[in-house]
Amino acid sequence: MKVLAISCHPDDMEICCGGTLLRCVKRGDDVTVCHVANGNMGHVVIEKEELGKMRIAEAKKAGDMAGFTTVTCDVGDLLVDSASKEQHDKLVKIIREVDPDFIITHGPDDYMGDHVEVSHLTFKAAFAATVPHYEPQLGKACRVVPIYYMDNSSLLNCEPTEYVDITNELNTKIKMLKCHESQLEWLSDHDGNDIVDATITFARMRGIQSGVKYAEGFRQCLTDHRIVTKRLLP
Repeated sequence: MKVLAISCHPDDMEICCGGTLLRCVKRGDDVTVCHVANGNMGHVVIEKEELGKMRIAEAKKAGDMAGFTTVTCDVGDLLVDSASKEQHDKLVKIIREVDPDFIITHGPDDYMGDHVEVSHLTFKAAFAATVPHYEPQLGKACRVVPIYYMDNSSLLNCEPTEYVDITNELNTKIKMLKCHESQLEWLSDHDGNDIVDATITFARMRGIQSGVKYAEGFRQCLTDHRIVTKRLLP
């Protein structure tokens, strides 16, 4: 299968669904990770232009470690806008190029605007990508496919409908997260958050709920044409 994960910032994927994507690779799937924003405001000292390039490079390092293809829409932080045709069409092009069997993205009720906008942008672009007469220069139309929402930050305001056991993938998931060196300090200073410890804790909580040691949780987007009878998550 072909899997497309559309996250907002570099490091969101590792935190919320990295273990699941590692399992997808293990079963033979082709995994592409698209970061919509470039993370250029996630630091107190490093300036935007330098930081954006640094964070894209960190994301590629993590993706290479896992065997993922990594792409970016290179949108500045706090500028993600689901009403932007330019951003929408960037995503349509990527979706058509990947032609995924399913998509993973942020929930529509996460904690910050950029995450929420990515959720809405993905929902809109994933359908537009299936319409042959919509901007045909962006590539051949693909299929309407299921969308899964990964856990919100701090697991707030989301109840999983599906779980994935990531017990054997946790160590690699954390190694991937640590590739985002620029963010470990930022998240501690700005949010008072040890993101490595928090990520392990959240995986343990989902594991307790689902009867394994570590897990990740997902909600399926329950809309017409996106429901299938077989399990797609690993």
